[in-house]
Amino acid sequence: MPDRTFLSWPFFEPRHRELAGALDQWCAAHLPVDHHDTDAACRTLVRDLGAAGWLQPTGAAEGETLDVRTLCLIRETLARHDPLADFAFAMQGLGMGAVSLFGTPAQRGWLAKTRAGEAIAAFALTEPASGSDVAGTATTARRVRGGYLLNGEKTWISNGGIADLYVLFARTGEAPGAKGLSAFLLPASTPGLSVVERLETIAPHPLARLRLDDLHLPDDALIGAPGEGFRIAMSVLDVFRSTVGAAALGMARCALDESVARVKARTIQGAPLGDLQMVQGHIADMALDIDAAALLVYRAAWTKDMGAPRVTREAAMAKLHATEAASRVIDAAVQLHGGDGVRRGSVVEALYRDIRALRIYEGASDVQRVVIARGALQ
Repeated sequence: MPDRTFLSWPFFEPRHRELAGALDQWCAAHLPVDHHDTDAACRTLVRDLGAAGWLQPTGAAEGETLDVRTLCLIRETLARHDPLADFAFAMQGLGMGAVSLFGTPAQRGWLAKTRAGEAIAAFALTEPASGSDVAGTATTARRVRGGYLLNGEKTWISNGGIADLYVLFARTGEAPGAKGLSAFLLPASTPGLSVVERLETIAPHPLARLRLDDLHLPDDALIGAPGEGFRIAMSVLDVFRSTVGAAALGMARCALDESVARVKARTIQGAPLGDLQMVQGHIADMALDIDAAALLVYRAAWTKDMGAPRVTREAAMAKLHATEAASRVIDAAVQLHGGDGVRRGSVVEALYRDIRALRIYEGASDVQRVVIARGALQ
C-alpha cells in the first residue's frame, strides 16, 4: 500500500486529496496497458485518459491558470502505476502549454480536443545541435506574404509521428540568440512536415526526428508575438518542470513499495531479508530520498499556484533532486531484488529503464545545477 500521508501536508486542498484517491482507483482498474506496440499504447492511453476526464487539467480555460499541484499529483499517481501513462498525460499538457498560457481564442479551440483525448499534442523545441541550448535554435521561419515559411529540423520530439499537432519553435530573427525566436501552432497534416526517423530508446516512447521543407504557416499560427518564443518556452517549462519531478517521485514510490514487499517475503538464513540492518539502511535511505523529493516538488507546485510569476529556482531544485533521488531509489530496488531485479519484465527492471530519461529531458540535471547556482550567486 503506497504512502499517502503526504496528502495531509498543507500544500494541498481537499479537492487535491479527492482527486488523488479517485485517480488511484481508476489506475488500479485500468493500468498498466499493453506496451508491445508503443504507438498504439499511447493512442489508447490518451483516448482512455481523455474519456475518463483525467486530461482536463492539461489545459486551462481562458483567464484561468494551470493548477500545478493537480498536474503533479496526476503525474505522480500515473507514473506509480504505469510510466507510459504518465508520458501520455504529460505530453498533452506540455504540448499545449504554450496555447494554454499564450494562445488566441481560435488556437485555444484545440484544447477541447486535446483535453478530451481526441487529438495528440507534441512540443517541438529540441534540434540536433541545440538541446538545452534553446537560444541555439536553427530552424527558421521567414516572413512571407500571408504568413511564414519554415525550414529546419527537430529531433527527440515526444509523440513525433503520432501527434495531431505540434507547438514548434523557430527563428524569426527579430534579434540575435534567444530574442529572435517565435512559437507556432503546427497541425501535423501541414504540407512540408515529414517524419524522417523514428527514434528507439531504452524505455520505448514515440519519438521522432522531424523535417520542415518550405512549410507554410498562416499568420494566425503564430503563438504570442514575434520574438516571444524563448519567453513562451521558458514559461511553459517553468510550469511543467516540477511535474517531471513528480513523475520521478511516482516511480520511486513504486520501487520502494516493491522493495518493502520483497524484503518482507524473502528469507535469508531462516529470517526475513528485512531483518538485516544493511537492508534496513537501504530502505531508510530510499524513504528519506522520497520524502525530500516530495517536499521539493510540492513546494514548487504550491509556490506557482499561489501566484508566483516564475518559479525557475524552485522548479529546478524539484526536478534535479527528484529525478536524481528516484534513480538512486530504483537502483537500490534492483539491488535488493538480486537476480530478479535485472530480469526482463520485472517491475524494478522496467523502472530502471524508465527513470533514466527524466534526468535529461526538459533540462538535464547539470543544466538545473547551473540554474540553481546562478540564482544563489545573484
